[in-house]
Amino acid sequence: MILTLIGFLSGIISGMGIGGGTILIPSLVIFNSMRQQYAQGVNLIVFLPVAIIALITHYKKGNIDFSFAKLIILGGIAGAIIGSILAMKIEPSKLKKFFGVFLLIVGTYELIKKKE
Repeated sequence: MILTLIGFLSGIISGMGIGGGTILIPSLVIFNSMRQQYAQGVNLIVFLPVAIIALITHYKKGNIDFSFAKLIILGGIAGAIIGSILAMKIEPSKLKKFFGVFLLIVGTYELIKKKE
């Protein structure tokens, strides 16, 4: 039941474009005692179908600028390769800390940024 709830909340966040991994990864580590690397792997598998549904929905609404997307995809592929290699080499405890710091930075930014 807890995994279904985690997936539901992660899906909502993903559909909003925020990134379901911000919910999914910490939840798997905290509530299921999963190693950080495994949680990241699960996140990647879960991401695919969720991203496809979100992509279709946003495409139908005309919310995608393909000229930006092409450039970001190229950088994202290179970053994914490097990030995956690094994640496998970093100790799980250090990876948790890096991920936690990243979430704090993003959360702080979201709290203090000016309204558009």
